[in-house]
Amino acid sequence: MSTARSDKTLLFLEDDRDLQTLVCTFLRDKGYQVTPARSAAEARQVLLSEPVDAAIVDGLLPGMTGADFIRELRQTRPALPVLFASAFWKDLKSHELLTRQLGVARVVHKPYRPEELAVWLEQLFALAESPPAPAEPREPEALDPEDAFAASLAQLSADYGAKLPERLATLQALLGRGRHGEASVMEEAYAVVHKLHGTAGSYGFRDVSVAAGKLEDVLQPVRAGTPLALDWAAVDAGFRALEAVVVMPVLEPELEPDPAVVSAMGTLLVVDEDAEILADARRMGDKEGVRVVTAGTPDEACAVVARQWVDGALLHMGPMGLATANALRSLEGHQSLPLAFSSTGGGLQERVHAAHAGASLFLPRPFTQQDFATAAERLVTARRQERAKVMVVDDDPEAVRALSQALVSDAVEVVGLENPYGLLDALARHRPDLLLLDVQMPGPSGFDLCRILRLTPEWQELPILLVTAQVGLEFRLAAFQAGADDYLAKPVLKEELRARVHARLERARLSRERTERDALTGLMLRRPFVDAVNARLSEARRGEKPLALCFLDVDHFKKVNDEHGHLAGDRVLMRLGRLLGARFRREDLRARWGGEEFVVALLGESLESAKEIFSRTAEELAGMAFEGDAGETFSVTFSAGLVVAPRDGTTLDELLRVADARLYRAKSNGRDRIETE
Repeated sequence: MSTARSDKTLLFLEDDRDLQTLVCTFLRDKGYQVTPARSAAEARQVLLSEPVDAAIVDGLLPGMTGADFIRELRQTRPALPVLFASAFWKDLKSHELLTRQLGVARVVHKPYRPEELAVWLEQLFALAESPPAPAEPREPEALDPEDAFAASLAQLSADYGAKLPERLATLQALLGRGRHGEASVMEEAYAVVHKLHGTAGSYGFRDVSVAAGKLEDVLQPVRAGTPLALDWAAVDAGFRALEAVVVMPVLEPELEPDPAVVSAMGTLLVVDEDAEILADARRMGDKEGVRVVTAGTPDEACAVVARQWVDGALLHMGPMGLATANALRSLEGHQSLPLAFSSTGGGLQERVHAAHAGASLFLPRPFTQQDFATAAERLVTARRQERAKVMVVDDDPEAVRALSQALVSDAVEVVGLENPYGLLDALARHRPDLLLLDVQMPGPSGFDLCRILRLTPEWQELPILLVTAQVGLEFRLAAFQAGADDYLAKPVLKEELRARVHARLERARLSRERTERDALTGLMLRRPFVDAVNARLSEARRGEKPLALCFLDVDHFKKVNDEHGHLAGDRVLMRLGRLLGARFRREDLRARWGGEEFVVALLGESLESAKEIFSRTAEELAGMAFEGDAGETFSVTFSAGLVVAPRDGTTLDELLRVADARLYRAKSNGRDRIETE
């Protein structure tokens, strides 16, 4: 029997009638008063006519986005709790926009289960649990209310499934008309696919939702207002995949997708003005198991990464490609987005421009299937390193699989381990950000492993969560005494598991940021930089590659503080830090050495190519306009000393000593220059 919550009224803004029916039925059974609306206009009327305690807003509404509606809502209801539900908005930048700027309490990703909404609403209202009411006497043959409710949900799911073939036929007809020139019907076709993507999974038809999501990606030109750019071969393939899962028996609602599907090769953004190149990239992606999304302009590329996760970008070298690289790297959360360029030339000058823009790879044009496969693997591998990594240790392979499925996402990678004896080797190999340990295993228990790790300096700070069937006082004391950070009771509730793991991961990330990153510039601090450069030097020696190191210093920085104010000086350092962070390749190292001094290390660059790269950086800084504390504008330059290993030294101390001497020479020779001798 559900707990009564008749004092809480919800506005549910969703234009998909099927999803509205399912969610409203579920939440009303939980005791909420739910008022549905299918458009922004209807929602405005609800807000004017009745009190609302919270709102659930869909991401894509008729005529406007859910984010735009929330912006409007904040003008009159700044404190109203809002849950935002969407199949897009999954990247970090979008999450920050929704939560920090728009005040969204929770971002729920479609397809979702109604139970998931109930969990977040429960948290939202922080409802106190009341003692269960005495059981009411009932007739022996009476149907239990919970059974009756489950039966009603099952009936809703069956009704939805019965309508799927009809919806598919409608979609097929719309696509046929669109192929023969009726561009106007394609918006209707896109709406059908979008609703299938967002709603089918909520009714238990997860395969349908996944297939519709892939077809929706193919139909993105329709949403962007360019239906003529559609790849009809890809549309046909997407429709056939959707048709196959509609006519097949559906999975049980509780089953999750295979983690191998969730964590497939990755998603690659290809930006090119040549539609043929984009079509080739999509075909190559299909062969390699890489999801390819495409764009023709910098604005289109930014729109793609704003609404979904991408692991890397392949750009056409030239003014547009460089502008795209700068635009993508300027987006919050994408300063280290792995990049590759393709070009018909490939001369030194182009390669220098590519390295400065942040490219880790340079491909010939047109690129072959093997070129594409190499680029995709390298870019995706580099990007995936940014994902938090969780290691699950349990001797039961089914438990490992269940926990992995519950946790794996765009932001979390999961590594399973069934042999607890191999833990230390696995930790050294995978270096996870969090460890999930089962307590009861053959051989060492979770307590034993926890104690071992807390005695090992390298793993003393690693967050550890224990999973157990015991939750008594004695267990809790033993868990914390062994060094665990938290514990989860079996059976593990998926939402609780995610919430606890993500909270611990975020706390660990913030701790690392405080100890390894400069708060003003966002660059590495001296100690972690030294460790990282020593590792790069070892790599350079093994591969017989050069390593360039640049010591740079803002010119006349004391004068900036004296004439324009210390806050203006901070703005200079912050902008320079962001410039260094957004340029160069992902594997390059950048640090604030102290005060106005910075140091950058580039693996594989010669003295000549490195000087050209830093000269471009110097030009970019000199072209920036800064504002003083009194509103006046000014500009700055930097001087630098540049060295390269092994020519100028083989250890970091030797390189820094020579680079510092060259920096001093650059200052003495008039500043705004880079000395290499």
